[in-house]
Amino acid sequence: MPENDHENENANDHENANQSEFGETAAAPGRRVCGTMPVHRRLLSEDSGYARARAAVENLAFAFERGHESSARVGVTTIPVVVHVVHRTPEQDIGDDQIVSQIDVLNRDYRRLNPDVSQVPDVWQGLAADCRIEFRLATEDPDGRPTDGITRTPSRTESFGMDDSAKFASSGGHDAWPADEYLNIWVCGRLFDPGVGEILGYAQFPGGPAATDGVVIAHRFFGTTGTAAAPFNLGRTATHEVGHWLNLLHIWGDDGDGCSGTDFVEDTPNAGGPNFGTPAFPHLSCNNAPDGDMFVNYMDYTDDAAMFMFTEGQAARMDATLDGARSSFVAKG
Repeated sequence: MPENDHENENANDHENANQSEFGETAAAPGRRVCGTMPVHRRLLSEDSGYARARAAVENLAFAFERGHESSARVGVTTIPVVVHVVHRTPEQDIGDDQIVSQIDVLNRDYRRLNPDVSQVPDVWQGLAADCRIEFRLATEDPDGRPTDGITRTPSRTESFGMDDSAKFASSGGHDAWPADEYLNIWVCGRLFDPGVGEILGYAQFPGGPAATDGVVIAHRFFGTTGTAAAPFNLGRTATHEVGHWLNLLHIWGDDGDGCSGTDFVEDTPNAGGPNFGTPAFPHLSCNNAPDGDMFVNYMDYTDDAAMFMFTEGQAARMDATLDGARSSFVAKG
């Protein structure tokens, strides 16, 4: 499988936002927007097999949460990563150093080695989890040939949406590598949905089609150097989206601004919607005084500089995923 794919130069352009609004020098959006839940709902409506698979994934996660099942994996699980850089301009063709910086962030965040974990409020310090998951760029491609774990694909597509078009050569992107062997991450120029606006990234929950399994992130919100743009320039968009890939839900349960939603994790407080920016502790909602919302959690919508932790309960959901739907990574590790 070629490391540099030039077959997509003549792919059909999608409906694009104009350059003046979404030019390379445009400011980063003021708030985090993740497209994972719209993609999840679309798959539920389109694919009955996805709905059944998701039910099985959640049943196992519930068993782990309740202590009826426990993790069979020993030590640290290492997940091979392939980064598909889909670029229309030289700036979007991000450098290897930017990609490596993102892998470094994932490894710190998922092992609780991030220095800013010290900023977790004292009431939650005991919940901050080492998830026992590490990531490395793939060293062997699907054909068994040496690789640096990066593919580069020129594309005429100006703006991708949440329709998974970045994941197929036929629509200006790059086809996935086998989803049971690699975490596929697509890094593209822009992600935009007319009904939502600019999107930082999105992921596919476990249980979805193999051809679209993975994470998509716009290049300006990937890694910590190069084109990474504040306030989303510390690599936490990938930490957040890979959390979805490992079956974590948003911290407030995706019920809008209500208090009836749940992320199915007991040690994350109920919250009345997403938090944005860099809140001050405590931020109260849903009768969750005195400590309030766990806005420092990677699965909230705060800026990169304000999110520092996964909880033990979230780590248990990831354990369930690696014992279940993504067990191939443990077997190969």
